[in-house]
Amino acid sequence: MTLSSQTDIDVFQSLRAGNLDALGIFYDRYGALVYRLALRILGNKQEAEDLTQDVFLSLTRNCSYDAKRGSMYTFLMILTRSRAIDRIRKMRSQQQSLQKWSHLVSDQSPDRPMENVTTTEISGLVREALQTLPDKHRQVLEMAYYEGQSQSEIAKNLEIPLGTIKSWARQGLLGLRKILKDVGE
Repeated sequence: MTLSSQTDIDVFQSLRAGNLDALGIFYDRYGALVYRLALRILGNKQEAEDLTQDVFLSLTRNCSYDAKRGSMYTFLMILTRSRAIDRIRKMRSQQQSLQKWSHLVSDQSPDRPMENVTTTEISGLVREALQTLPDKHRQVLEMAYYEGQSQSEIAKNLEIPLGTIKSWARQGLLGLRKILKDVGE
């Protein structure tokens, strides 16, 4: 019986014993599925390819797969999802750090004082406009734009259906547009 015709459990035990051919068998069986899930979550081909490689390499390291808890397919899908979410959080954190640094640099640049004043004025106008919105709309927009939460995260945190959060966000943005348009005129 060849290794490729064995069950996932047998192939995993073979991998644990040091047979790297087993890793190729897992990749042949699940590589496309892991990649598609990673691509769907991350939305970037390069990131999805990197994550796919990381997921399969993790099988050769201290892997916590336990056949009693579920199939290899389920294990890989959960691992891919959690690692993709970790990457998104890491990228978001890096972007926020870059934004903070860029604001510090732009706030301290004496060669463009008018741009700083304008940005400060606009920021103040937006904050004032936010305060005029109904509390539920304002809260959703602040959580999304100032805290960087997705609509799904906001729905979970507020324990409100996702559709309601989307509706409040849309209504809030429309309200802001109207208020800021009136101020601009």
